[in-house]
Amino acid sequence: MNVLPGSLVIFATFVTLCNASCYFIPNEGVPGDSTRKCMDLEGNKHPINSEWQTDNCETCTCYETEISCCTLVSTPVGYDKDNCQRIFKKEDCKYIVVEKKDPKKTCSVSEWII
Repeated sequence: MNVLPGSLVIFATFVTLCNASCYFIPNEGVPGDSTRKCMDLEGNKHPINSEWQTDNCETCTCYETEISCCTLVSTPVGYDKDNCQRIFKKEDCKYIVVEKKDPKKTCSVSEWII
């Protein structure tokens, strides 16, 4: 009997952790191109079933009918906002949270959102 509630908690946690911020772009194909490809928002062509990372820290996948893009960035929300600040490191696609008075010291973060 206790297995079912435990399984539901694990499943709910998994779903919550995998709930990334994503968007979809219909794949209308490339005009005049005989092979099916996707065209991203910057005008770059990608083969069907290919994946790439954008300059905006997103991972995108080209499908027959759409392009799916999801953020790679987790945003810190559970930290001491009075004494700490978050700094975005674009080269790593991540935030760090440091003390305002001494940016060499990191702050503890209890919650992140995607």
